[in-house]
Amino acid sequence: MTATEAWKLDVLRGVADVLGDTENGLTGSQIADLLGRLRFPDPQPAASKRARLLEAFIARHNQDRSAKRIVTFITYAMAPAGYVGSQHLFTWRQDHLNEVLTFAGLRVTDTGQVARGASSSTLDEAARHAASLQSELRRRRTHAEVLRYCTLEVFAKNNFHAQLEAAKSVFDRLRVLSGSHGDGAQLVDDVLALGQSGMPKIAINSLQTPTERDEQKGFANLIKGLAGLYRNPVAHDPRLTRAVADDELLELLTTLSMIHRRLDTAAVR
Repeated sequence: MTATEAWKLDVLRGVADVLGDTENGLTGSQIADLLGRLRFPDPQPAASKRARLLEAFIARHNQDRSAKRIVTFITYAMAPAGYVGSQHLFTWRQDHLNEVLTFAGLRVTDTGQVARGASSSTLDEAARHAASLQSELRRRRTHAEVLRYCTLEVFAKNNFHAQLEAAKSVFDRLRVLSGSHGDGAQLVDDVLALGQSGMPKIAINSLQTPTERDEQKGFANLIKGLAGLYRNPVAHDPRLTRAVADDELLELLTTLSMIHRRLDTAAVR
């Protein structure tokens, strides 16, 4: 499928859903401006931005019997000059559009143009072919607490600071759950160490067997290791001398997600 061929309704709907998204989509006035400039039918009474765009896309698509003008609309909407100071917004729209457009064998480039891309027939293929951190994080079901701390940095493709902010999420969670203060290894020992009583403030299991107690100790050591390996060096090294590859960031965020999921079911006293 190409830009000059007819698209399936689901692809048109997907593009309308992204560009008409409540939080990250185009504003109502931006939609009206683009529909007018590109001579699309404008169903202004539509119930929502998504519905307005979808109706306009379907009408123009049926008129042309191709998706050529839909591609033109996307190109205008994704012109990089309109995103100065809002790179995270461009990245969000680009990534979400690419997950939809892969079902048409297309993608949005970093210059805002629509070009040929990989073709997908399943959601997993779409996530992989979108080739973005965001889509891969969604595919891996990254824990919400991790994303809450580093989403803006990921959207801005700032892996260095995304790594630092994501690592902070675990220590902040420990403080919130336990009411303890401090940071780093001292905090981990304070809330996770068995201590003389054998009853830590936060326990990830019942601690009834040697295996469970070893697991608790390993969990604490894992968090300490992450601080030493990822958080502390990033906090002290300048960004220019420490590159963080996408794969390294994904591995860290996946590990942090596992830690948060264990804390989701932990007992707190």
